[in-house]
Amino acid sequence: MTNEDGKEDDSGLSTDTIGKAGEIDMSFCCASCGIAEVDDIKLTTCDANCKLVRYCSDACQRDHRPQHKEECKKRVAELRDELLFVQPESSHYRDCPICFLPLSLDGSKIMMTCCSKLICNGCWYANIMRERRESLKRSCPFCRHPVPTTDAEVDANIMKRVEVNDSAALQLMGLMQYDEGDYKSAFEYLSKAARVGDASAHFHLSLMNSEGDGVEKEVYHLEEAAIAGHPEARFNLGSIEWNNGSTKRAVKHYIIAANLGYDKSVERLKQCYSRGSLSKEDFASALRAHQTAVDAMKSPGRDAAAAEQARRRNIK
Repeated sequence: MTNEDGKEDDSGLSTDTIGKAGEIDMSFCCASCGIAEVDDIKLTTCDANCKLVRYCSDACQRDHRPQHKEECKKRVAELRDELLFVQPESSHYRDCPICFLPLSLDGSKIMMTCCSKLICNGCWYANIMRERRESLKRSCPFCRHPVPTTDAEVDANIMKRVEVNDSAALQLMGLMQYDEGDYKSAFEYLSKAARVGDASAHFHLSLMNSEGDGVEKEVYHLEEAAIAGHPEARFNLGSIEWNNGSTKRAVKHYIIAANLGYDKSVERLKQCYSRGSLSKEDFASALRAHQTAVDAMKSPGRDAAAAEQARRRNIK
């Protein structure tokens, strides 16, 4: 290896390891024994992923653990908060795959068991109208698979998606098992869905762990769901922080949920404002963001579908 003067350097250290002043960068050294990272020695980060120190072996990490424990715990909590309090771009429902508008937070969407896609009521209604006009058989608006006509066909569709580890199908199967009283199977399906990143599965697991020894797991699942954009999970985290006296953290959660269009958070922010826990400027900003999110979920097609559903309810 050559140095800055073009002369050979026989230290064995890389130019990344040696600073411009010739000093060794300690981030490239084992935090326990001090050995530097060279071609035949590779360092790994702390298992807790604090990103503060690196080690040359498991033995060195174990030896250094008593010295590093408190600093590591503090940094991991800081990194978790940095991730937790980022405003998601959208809710965990994302956009309708047909009209590409954000899916609403209420029940005005349909999950297609054939492809596990969530379709907004506007696109669903438009597809039905098209099929009626053209005298077509009912099919999925997204993948054009025939719409199941029996419960057996619905179950078969779901199981096909479960077999390929589709997160939405796993989550749905978990809820079906829960409704039937098979809580063990429900937990297993929801856990599988959570492992592949399903926010709704994390949320339902939080509800299943909300009492007794499961409270810590409840918070973990709520956080994972909130990070993925689940507004109700975010609201519940805010409520937990509020009840624990962590007002500032609670307000942060409520603002993020409100920005996603979650109505309950707006009501809670009103209380925060009236108690002086939220400034007038931040409250006004949250109200504007909430309205923007709600408006983004609207469309003429969705309004038409809602009007048709209301008409049918009145007939009944």
